Amino acid sequence: MNSETLILYSRKGCCLCQAVENKLSNICLKNLKPSIVLYIIDIDSKKVSLDIKMKYTNEVPVVVLDSNRLSKKIELPRVPPRLKEDMLLSWIQKNLNILYKTS
Repeated sequence: MNSETLILYSRKGCCLCQAVENKLSNICLKNLKPSIVLYIIDIDSKKVSLDIKMKYTNEVPVVVLDSNRLSKKIELPRVPPRLKEDMLLSWIQKNLNILYKTS
């Protein structure tokens, strides 16, 4: 079964980014349906395209689902900053259910 990819566009020194990164890193995304692999990308990295930088530089942290199954990238709603890890996992699953149900 192919995993989907969850991309966190983040920035070093951003406390909101760090909080979301820590929470996402501490939960088991492979237990989601479909399973997900997390990639954390520093928006200021030279490897990030100019289009992505322009789109997200003032918006980080941004969570994007790169879906093989849907053949597109989908920006998820902003992660509520006060969500605990267990609730974050449920929040992600709820968003996945919505996305895959409507496809």
